[in-house]
Amino acid sequence: MEQKQAIVYQVDLFSESNRKTIPPSEDCEVVHGAEAGKGRQSIGAGEQERALVSHLMALVCSPDNFSRAFKQVKRNKGSAGIDGMQTGEFARWYSAEGENLLETLLSGRYEPQAVRTVEIDKPNGGKRKLGIPTVTDRIIQQAIAQVLTSIYDRTFSDSSYGFRPNRGAHDALVKASEYVQCGRKVVVDIDLKNFFDVVNHNRLMSRLSTRIADKTLLSLIRKYLQSGVMTGGVVSQRMEGTPQGSPLSPILSNIVLDELDKELERRGHKFVRYADDCNIYLHSQEAGVRVMERIGNFIETRLKLQVNARKSQVCKCNQTKFLGYTISQEGNLLVAEQSLIRLKSKTRIITKRSRGRSLSQIIEETNKLLRGWHAYFRLAKAKRKYKELDAWIRRKLRCYKLKQLKRTITLVRFLRSRLIKEYQCWMTACSGKGLWRMSSYSVIHQAMDNSWFKEQGLYSLLSNEDRLKRL
Repeated sequence: MEQKQAIVYQVDLFSESNRKTIPPSEDCEVVHGAEAGKGRQSIGAGEQERALVSHLMALVCSPDNFSRAFKQVKRNKGSAGIDGMQTGEFARWYSAEGENLLETLLSGRYEPQAVRTVEIDKPNGGKRKLGIPTVTDRIIQQAIAQVLTSIYDRTFSDSSYGFRPNRGAHDALVKASEYVQCGRKVVVDIDLKNFFDVVNHNRLMSRLSTRIADKTLLSLIRKYLQSGVMTGGVVSQRMEGTPQGSPLSPILSNIVLDELDKELERRGHKFVRYADDCNIYLHSQEAGVRVMERIGNFIETRLKLQVNARKSQVCKCNQTKFLGYTISQEGNLLVAEQSLIRLKSKTRIITKRSRGRSLSQIIEETNKLLRGWHAYFRLAKAKRKYKELDAWIRRKLRCYKLKQLKRTITLVRFLRSRLIKEYQCWMTACSGKGLWRMSSYSVIHQAMDNSWFKEQGLYSLLSNEDRLKRL
């Protein structure tokens, strides 16, 4: 019972009610810079950020924390790791092996399994390597991440928006838009080269040790940083970087880049950072060039990270993109051209005419894509673009339907059913033109007009825009 009481104190250590006094307990150790080792147990609001907390592994392994971690990993779904265990199988495994797992974690003897790697295409070309830990390791990492978030998040910069509770990309975009509306129309767009692959382990662990005194937890985090990577059946050691794709990676990346945030704040800059995507907003090109040089220097010499000179730039706000959007000179949020291109590319894959699926299935898949895309871009001022996209998507679906009809007589019968005049049915069906060309014919438009697609259940970007704006 005493051990559980100590865990409760650890949970509430950074809450408003316990900032000044922590109930005395032999299991709760708080150390302050110069007071380290003296057993002092009272913290003021200013001293709170320098506090080191011990016995955190007990909190990581607490039933409530572990249960929340499991539920989160289950919601995220994901593939199996190298052991082949699926998320749904963990509960049964844990009922038999959970006691041994917690014992090895608390004693510091737990060894993470190797991470399975997969490559995915980057939006702008190239490949990105993602690590897929085992389900067990994902749950443990999620449990650690939850504890670290409760300690670190309230000390992060207000200008940091990525992977944080009650914050997201839309909040970052609104703030960026406000800066531009206030006249800061020049952007220093900093791109970090392979950020997740080049983070220095020793430097990250040093930063963690300034706030955390639990050596068992620090050792486990280092093990996860250095856990082997399995590629083609061969396991190799990771000597730098954070395991991109793991639940622990987001909070660790924010801890690393919080030092950049604090430096930008110290210099008085207006900026927005989402994960490793950082934009600084200024009044002039000359100031932007100076800031790019100085901040680039800080990143490479102090943080030991690499600035991607090819992708980083100083430019007007409407000449770059941020989180898939472009910001106009007036501060309006627009859909970036690259985002439109990616949407069309995904739509082409879904509506490929050789897929051999029913039109209703194709529309269902298209709707799923459009709903998600439209929900993300609901902040954009883009009615004209949405109208063009709707028309283009309907034309792709007309092509798909024409391909399904195949024979001349089948097409004639379909056109008849749509009350097209007999001679127009035969002229269209016997035209001999390609499907894309035929899809632009007025007769085909009349047969498969907007109301027909509405009957088929096709989602419309334009007609649903106002509803999404109100969300």
